[in-house]
Amino acid sequence: MSNDPQSHDAQITRRRFVADDPDGDQTQITRRRFVAGTLVGGAAAAVPAAAEARSRHRKHRHTHKKHRRPGSHSADVIVVGAGFAGLAAARNIVKAGRSVILLEARDRVGGRVWNHDLGGGQVSERGGTFVGPTQDYLTALAGDLGVGTFPTYDTGNNVYMADGQRTTYSDTSPLGTAPPDPLTLAEVTADIQLLDQMSTSVPVDAPWTASNAGSYDGQTLQSWIDTHSVTPRFKELVAAATRPIFGAEPRELSLLFVLFYIAASGDENNAGTFERNFDTRGGAQMSRFIGGSQSIAFRMLEQLGKRVVLNAPVRRITQSGGGVSVLAGTTTYRGKQVIVAVPPVLAGRIDYDPVLPLERDQLTQRYGQGTLTKVAAVYPTPFWRDQGLTGQSLATGGPVSATFDDSPPSGNPGVLFGFVGGDYARQYNAMSPSDRRSAVLNQYAGLFGSQALNAIDYFDTNWSAEQWTRGCPVGNPSLGTLLAYGPWLRRPIGRIHWAGTETATYWNGYMDGAVRSGDRAASEVLADL
Repeated sequence: MSNDPQSHDAQITRRRFVADDPDGDQTQITRRRFVAGTLVGGAAAAVPAAAEARSRHRKHRHTHKKHRRPGSHSADVIVVGAGFAGLAAARNIVKAGRSVILLEARDRVGGRVWNHDLGGGQVSERGGTFVGPTQDYLTALAGDLGVGTFPTYDTGNNVYMADGQRTTYSDTSPLGTAPPDPLTLAEVTADIQLLDQMSTSVPVDAPWTASNAGSYDGQTLQSWIDTHSVTPRFKELVAAATRPIFGAEPRELSLLFVLFYIAASGDENNAGTFERNFDTRGGAQMSRFIGGSQSIAFRMLEQLGKRVVLNAPVRRITQSGGGVSVLAGTTTYRGKQVIVAVPPVLAGRIDYDPVLPLERDQLTQRYGQGTLTKVAAVYPTPFWRDQGLTGQSLATGGPVSATFDDSPPSGNPGVLFGFVGGDYARQYNAMSPSDRRSAVLNQYAGLFGSQALNAIDYFDTNWSAEQWTRGCPVGNPSLGTLLAYGPWLRRPIGRIHWAGTETATYWNGYMDGAVRSGDRAASEVLADL
């Protein structure tokens, strides 16, 4: 699974700052020094797997803490952040026979991947959920760890709501998840194909070197759409897609970044497409993990054991000729190299000594996290399936732009989750809890019928308010940022290396991208040891 200042920041004194996603220390930092600132398995196998994940989650939250701190506070490599990137990097370092300490600010591992306990050994996901074709790093890791997958429920028709009109359609057409709206069909076909074509000229490892990078990074997706579309509904449909994918409105997105994102939704042998980011059938939402996505993080934690230190937000990283020292809480950890495996906006909130090059600092100031809240309603059964519906919907009105069936493999209970992003997320997050629930359930009722009002549980996750995340699903560079500072996104600075899904060349913003970045950063430090 991108954005910034939260209300609790105002409560922190000007001379003290709590860093983010894996950074910490209690010492004072002056404002001048402070750098401003995520096997298809059957139903019979799913229940024990989910129960195991639930038990493992409880164990790690409660008993693991008192055994977490290693006897020594030094290792070859210190890793900051126990999301998929940091966990993958630490795991590779251990496999190479080197020592590692992994510091995590939260009381759990997984970062933007977080299971929700539904009871009865079943789970839903508050964060990263899906895996699809060409996400080979994630599928290989899950397979190695013994975490199986099952198909996202996709039997029947999807629902499309635009201007108060509800229609159903199949995603088996060439349009995939895009609705066959006669008012937008021509522009959907032409403009999406054109964006896909334009993306082929954008190198995934250096989008700022594209021949038209200056023009692309000097305009927003909205301004490009405005010059290529005359249909208001098509513009609304584009926004309905960008809110879940980026947590942003089209006006907030650099066209160069969008083209890079499209190109990155492939691999070395397959070109990326806009549709792959949004489709279920053959797309990024095709499959889910038995026991929830966080099961992958739990199993990596089991392998790493006491090398992982929870509740350890890093606040300062000091480089010297002999190595690095990383201050977390009141404890200093020493190593030869350090991997900072958090989003750029959070990495920018760590204090560095010596101060980082201005280009890296400028980058982090301009790479805000998306604004995304994930909402979920729980029902005794997935009633929409009886209506011949997949549970997937797309709506141009708010608060929810897209929904999916997030029910466990057994089909019980039924779970509908939705993405509330961009402007709708900002409006939703300002509402009272009861009003938020009512708004979502009423919208669900319009999409799937009055039974949607009878939820037995409802929960939401405002990722922008998460102290150690500050937004989801991905960091979105502001206009001109990639062109001016893009080369600093992955460039090591002395003994400091950078990881996190925002640094991935393929599947940037996804769990697969996080794993890829962790593998790459681990290779860098191993080569330097």
